[in-house]
Amino acid sequence: MSIKQKFDLTGKVAIVTGSSKGIGLSIARGLAENGAKVVISSRKQDAVGAIAEEFNKSGLEAIGIACHIGDAKQREALVAKTMEKYGRIDVLVNNAAINPFYGPLETSGEEVFDKIMNVNVKAPWLLSNLVQPHMKTNGSGSIINISSVEGIHPGFRLGLYSMTKSALIMLTKNQAKEWGKYGIRSNVVCPGLIKTKFSESLWSNEKLVAGYTGVLPLQRMAEPDEMAGIVMLLASDAGSYMTGGVYAADGGYLISG
Repeated sequence: MSIKQKFDLTGKVAIVTGSSKGIGLSIARGLAENGAKVVISSRKQDAVGAIAEEFNKSGLEAIGIACHIGDAKQREALVAKTMEKYGRIDVLVNNAAINPFYGPLETSGEEVFDKIMNVNVKAPWLLSNLVQPHMKTNGSGSIINISSVEGIHPGFRLGLYSMTKSALIMLTKNQAKEWGKYGIRSNVVCPGLIKTKFSESLWSNEKLVAGYTGVLPLQRMAEPDEMAGIVMLLASDAGSYMTGGVYAADGGYLISG
């Protein structure tokens, strides 16, 4: 097999959470373009159905399965329906996340903490646990958790979000350590500021963006498609020796300042 062929995902099945827009959509498209059968998933069936239909029309293989990842029954249904349709799961991208609070740590309520921990940490842990037996049966699998540079370097007013993203990094390392013997790899990607609807409250602030991009070596924000390449590598046999890794795609944010 040539090195180029190792990027080919033909025959692989990938679930991408939060994939009806933003980074998740770009990742799903990249996986499908590389030959994977992709399960598009987010909260609303009409949204995921429309994306899957769009993929199918352009010759890509995809289905849409609605799933609120904070709901146990919906997580179970997502895995069961994927197995029913495709009979295997090779790649899981835990991308769905929330950030309902922007402000100092001491001004947040407990209910917000519980909500953000439930979606950003507990759900990826439990969804990975549901997928693990199927990957174990295959003797291989790739879990890719989407964290953030905020999980490595604290920013102002994003404390709760940063905590969850830091926890996701350690979850990834533990998955890699415990599940490597089954041929399952787990890696984490830490994006910087990406121009998506999710981060609009940040990038729509011109002063904040000017300050942020001013210290970045690449001097600009990223587009969602710029996060897909690293995921292609980690999902494919081209990244077969990569596990437990923490990979920043941040325009140099972590080395700036």
